[in-house]
Amino acid sequence: MYVPKESQPKQGGAGAKSTAKDGEKGGKRRIVAQNKKARHDYAIIDTYEAGLVLTGTEVKSLRQGRTSLADGFVQIDGGEAWLYNAHIPEYSQGSWTNHSARRKRKLLLHREEIDKLSVKSEETGHTIVPLALYFKDGRAKAEIALARGKKEYDKRQTLREKQDRRETDRAVAAAKRRQRHA
Repeated sequence: MYVPKESQPKQGGAGAKSTAKDGEKGGKRRIVAQNKKARHDYAIIDTYEAGLVLTGTEVKSLRQGRTSLADGFVQIDGGEAWLYNAHIPEYSQGSWTNHSARRKRKLLLHREEIDKLSVKSEETGHTIVPLALYFKDGRAKAEIALARGKKEYDKRQTLREKQDRRETDRAVAAAKRRQRHA
């Protein structure tokens, strides 16, 4: 008798998929690369999760965790989203089928999301930047953001707020330590 896979009981053990949630729908995220420079240089307006169209050697190189998004940006060309200048180095055990490190890569988004990003990115001062590359349920994903460039004084203000928050946290922690030991 045939029993559909969905109705079969789940098997435990080493081969079972993890069902751990990471604060959002879907599975656990294993971050490969982050673009910290983007969060410093841009005010993030809205974020999106996009799939990536990759070759086999790119996936293997990503799994080794050697990638950089520092110069990366996203453009909408012909109704499709493309990731430019993301550096995924050649796979060390690759052969003649290896990929070029900085080729443009297609992003998989819903039509409504592409249309919305296209309209917003044409406004003055808006751009689309990659924030992170990660694996989610075994699939390579990119977190991209619609962003507005910060002015120099905005960057200084952000750094000042971050430093003030850090000093406040240190003072609170020191007061708690003194209180415990008193």
